[in-house]
Amino acid sequence: MKYAIVFIYDDNKSEYQVSVPDLPGCAITEKTIDLGMEEITKAIKSHLAILAEYGEKVPNAKGLESHRQNYILENPHTFSQAFWAIVSIDITPYLGKSHKINVTLPELLIAQIDDKVSKSSDYKTRSGFIASACFTELEK
Repeated sequence: MKYAIVFIYDDNKSEYQVSVPDLPGCAITEKTIDLGMEEITKAIKSHLAILAEYGEKVPNAKGLESHRQNYILENPHTFSQAFWAIVSIDITPYLGKSHKINVTLPELLIAQIDDKVSKSSDYKTRSGFIASACFTELEK
């Protein structure tokens, strides 16, 4: 899952406020952008682990442009001080126990899936690709 993150620099404190709009309450404060990227990744994983522990659903990430436009509307005087990044998180460990199932698919569709998986770093396995497609459809 690719989560949008926003950095806002606080001149008074000489630090960045870093937050994840898709995960309310998931935010940190850091002195540098590099540390911010590293620590927000850890914070996202912790946040997702807590959600999983309580049996909560992992929130689907919205697009960066959607968050950016909302931020501009909600913060018209400070939006130019914010900048955005994307953090890619493997959410598989936070989805619960995996179960093996039998799925019947046409041979050409399997070939297309395998081709996509082999050419993209977004998917590690055929199962991961199918799970991602399922999440997309379930969010509609």
